[in-house]
Amino acid sequence: MAKIFGALWWLGTALVFAAAAIVFRLPERLGLPELDQYSSYLVYAGIACWVLYAASQWREIAQAMSGRRARYGTLASSSVLIVLGILIAVNYIGKQQNKRWDLTASKQFSLSDQSRNVLAKLDAPLQMQVFAQEGASQGLRDRLREYEYVSSQIKTEYIDPDRQPALAQQAGVQQYGTIIVSYKGRSERTTADTEQDITNTIIKAVSGQQRKVYFTAGHGEKNITSAERDGYATIVEALKQENYGVETVVLAQTGSVPEDAAVVVIAGPQTDFFPPEVEALRAYLGKAGKVLLALDPPSKIGAPDATSLVALAKEWNIEVGNDIVVDASGMGRLIGTDASVPVAATYPAHPITERFSVLTAYPLARSAVPGTGGTEGRTAQPFIESSPRSWAEADVKALLTTGEVTMDAAAGDKPGPLALGSAVAAPITTEPPKPDAPPAPDAPKPEARLVVIGDSDFASNGVLGIPGNRDIFMNTIGWLSQQENLISIRPVQAGDSRITLTASEQSFITWLSLLLIPGAIFGTGFYAWWRRR
Repeated sequence: MAKIFGALWWLGTALVFAAAAIVFRLPERLGLPELDQYSSYLVYAGIACWVLYAASQWREIAQAMSGRRARYGTLASSSVLIVLGILIAVNYIGKQQNKRWDLTASKQFSLSDQSRNVLAKLDAPLQMQVFAQEGASQGLRDRLREYEYVSSQIKTEYIDPDRQPALAQQAGVQQYGTIIVSYKGRSERTTADTEQDITNTIIKAVSGQQRKVYFTAGHGEKNITSAERDGYATIVEALKQENYGVETVVLAQTGSVPEDAAVVVIAGPQTDFFPPEVEALRAYLGKAGKVLLALDPPSKIGAPDATSLVALAKEWNIEVGNDIVVDASGMGRLIGTDASVPVAATYPAHPITERFSVLTAYPLARSAVPGTGGTEGRTAQPFIESSPRSWAEADVKALLTTGEVTMDAAAGDKPGPLALGSAVAAPITTEPPKPDAPPAPDAPKPEARLVVIGDSDFASNGVLGIPGNRDIFMNTIGWLSQQENLISIRPVQAGDSRITLTASEQSFITWLSLLLIPGAIFGTGFYAWWRRR
């Protein structure tokens, strides 16, 4: 019997060590399935074994507790227990108040502002089911732990399709690495494991509906399907990834803006709109519509300007200048451009550019400045500004022919900083059509919104490589569609941090590490030995 009780001590110790191994994820590293749910049971069982062993040895314990040595031993044991209690308390507090630091340059081990904004809006549990083989998804597990760290609403379940084929078949999973996101009865899925794709899938599940963005056509606007340098295929793909539906509309044919339009984008028209088209836009704005006007300055001498759209912008208290903004700050050289491409580095306070601190560039842009005062309750605000060393060149002809101009206030030039983009929101003046279903209690208040940017090339395929251009366009669409949780800086890819060395530099490093540094150490040691000798 004594041997049996003696074995309980070792059994309890083994169970506690097994629980510690599970906590430190040793089974996963060995390719075994997750056992997290058993760790607490193992600890309890180990403690129970220790208690039973102590109960069986009560006589020996009582005898050992008598005498002077026992008192000293009790004091030492109490000190040890106090120290252990402090350590356990610190560990518990540290677990409850978990803090992490990401020291990488591109913050590749932290979620982007966009992901954090989306997760902050969760008001119900969000379940993520990951169908992947055991041991083949460690990188994905690490990434999803970032989501769990940011929001307590995130719950992740890992399912091996090979070991649980019934669950995989029931979910319709056909590919390893499939992630199914479920939120309030809605489900979306993705097979990609990047932060951008996972966050976009969460957005689709949370929003529950797809908002339509219509790009106008028929006046030489940007081609949304073109992969050429001046096309919009890349930015349209980014819109689709964030659960926007994208279509084109020819207002001259339809006569009105489609009823399901969340945003209408007019990107770089080469000819002016017809009066009925402008009236259709005006009527759409009157019904809480949202419009983005990206109006380029005339790129050729004698080219027509979109005067009707410029007049529409003026109705909404935004003055679109008949000029070209020239940036003499030299910031363009940082991204390989010249003075004809104004670069914005700081941004006026506005929801579109909240916490926005990334460079954006606008090839051959015009000013879009808020008007003085307000027009029928419409007060515009700038959200993109050129540098203080820029100006609005009024002599467009001279700039297009010679390419050499100077600031001349007497000739009508306006000194910077100048607004390149302005936005205005106003309550609707007419009763909007009543929806079939009652609006959600947290639905945004209906209002008309208009954004005017003096350039359309900033969102084209050839310019989206500039760090912030994609984000500023997506943030603009997010604000117009009243999805403020999508206004942020999106995930960035990890940069290439390799060092490129010439042959002579490589040779120098080789000799430095193989000869010079070891020789210096040896020489120092030899000198010290010689002095002592």
